[in-house]
Amino acid sequence: MTPILILAAGRSSRMGGRDKLLEDVGGVPLLRKQVQTALATGQPVFVALPPAAHDRQAAIADLDVTVLRVPEAAEGMSGTMRGAVAQLPIAPAFMLTLADLVALETADLKAVFAARTAHPQYVVWRGATVDGKPGHPIVFDASLRPAFAGLKGDGGGESLVKPLWDQTYLVPLPGNRARLDLDTPADWAAWRNANP
Repeated sequence: MTPILILAAGRSSRMGGRDKLLEDVGGVPLLRKQVQTALATGQPVFVALPPAAHDRQAAIADLDVTVLRVPEAAEGMSGTMRGAVAQLPIAPAFMLTLADLVALETADLKAVFAARTAHPQYVVWRGATVDGKPGHPIVFDASLRPAFAGLKGDGGGESLVKPLWDQTYLVPLPGNRARLDLDTPADWAAWRNANP
């Protein structure tokens, strides 16, 4: 068992009042698509959400996932990661992925899982763009779990993974899937024009 944690507690602050995780992608809200993508790996899926009741939960209420309420989400990405990872079940490794990476597919998650099996001498296995820029999803060895307790600020996990660069195995995924997030209405409009 390798838990998959989807980070979905952000505020969509650049969307002008819209929630990017509820934007329509292929007929369903983005967050629902991401959860379904993760569930198709056969691994248990956990979704980090803000502590208060939220429309995002309704979008995934009928799916076989565990919702993690994360009070620390108000601090930003580091707080979300710190609070959510602390609630994951104990396992030899766990996967983190961002809820807004619209192009990720189940095959991409499976490829990163497979890299862990094929290259067990590393402690981080990370999706990357086709030209080698690191992105998501990221699998962390369980030995790194205590380090999440010290995360602060809005830098996410970069302060944790940077010193581990020589212990990180990059998995090139097609195109820009590992980094393609849509943060503004203009981003969404451009993406929809390119992907009618």
